[in-house]
Amino acid sequence: MSFKHITSRDNPIFKQLKKFADNAKERRAEGKTLLDGVHLVESYVAIFGLPDAVIIPEGKSSVEATDLIQALADISTIMLPTLMFAELTPVASATGILALAKTPALPVPNAPQFVVMLEDIQDPGNLGSMLRTAAAAGADVAYLSTGCTDAWSPKALRGGQGAQFMLPIIERADLISELRVFQGASYATAMAGESIYAQNLTVPTAFVIGNEGAGLRKETMAACSKRITIPMAKTGLGSVESLNAGAATAICLFERVRQCSLKQAG
Repeated sequence: MSFKHITSRDNPIFKQLKKFADNAKERRAEGKTLLDGVHLVESYVAIFGLPDAVIIPEGKSSVEATDLIQALADISTIMLPTLMFAELTPVASATGILALAKTPALPVPNAPQFVVMLEDIQDPGNLGSMLRTAAAAGADVAYLSTGCTDAWSPKALRGGQGAQFMLPIIERADLISELRVFQGASYATAMAGESIYAQNLTVPTAFVIGNEGAGLRKETMAACSKRITIPMAKTGLGSVESLNAGAATAICLFERVRQCSLKQAG
C-alpha cells in the first residue's frame, strides 16, 4: 500500500483526479472514473474487485466510510484537504470516500429481448436515474446516443447508484442503426400515439426515450415500429403537458415487467 498526503492543487496526481471528475474525454481515454460514496464503492468492490486507489479527506469521515477505508487499507490511499476533496465530489454533503476505478465494460447479449435506447439525455443525474430504472426492470442493454451525457461521470454514477455496474451500456450508439437490426417491436415515446397500455409488451421490446425538452428526433421516431404515449388525467383545469423523461422511462419499462409477470403467472 502507498499513502500520499497531497495539499497542493498543482500536484500532478490531483490534477489528474480533477480531470477524471470533470472531463468525459479524459475518462474515456484512460478507461477510468471516480466513484463517490460508500454505496458505489462497495458495489464496485463486490462485483469487480478492488479499485485502483481510494481518496479520502482530512478530518473525520462518516462511520460507514471509515469502516470501508479500513477494509480497503491494502490499496493506494490519497488524502486531500477538505476543500480539495470537495472539488472532486458531485454532492455538497459527501460521505468521505472516493475511489479511482477502471470503467467496467459488461458484455451485451447476442439477441437482447428488452432494450432501452436513450437519445440526447443531457442531465447526468437524470441519465443515472434512468439507467437505474432500466437495471431494476431487468433490461438487457441500454444504448445511449452520441448526444447523451457521459454515463460514467461522477454525477451520473451517483444517480445510477450502481446501475452502471449491472447493466450493459453502449455509449455513442447510432440508434437508427440499432433500431434497424433489433429483432422485435420498438416503441418511440411521444406526446401523441397509441396508449402504452394497449401494446403487447411480452415480445422482444425496445423503448426509445428522447431528450428532456425536445423529445425524440424525427428520424429516430420514424425508425421505430410505433409511437406510443402515456395517457394522463384531464380535469376541468386542463392536463399536464408531458412527463419527465425519467418518469416516462419508469412507466414504460415497468409496464413491460407487469405484462411479462402476468403472462408467466397465467
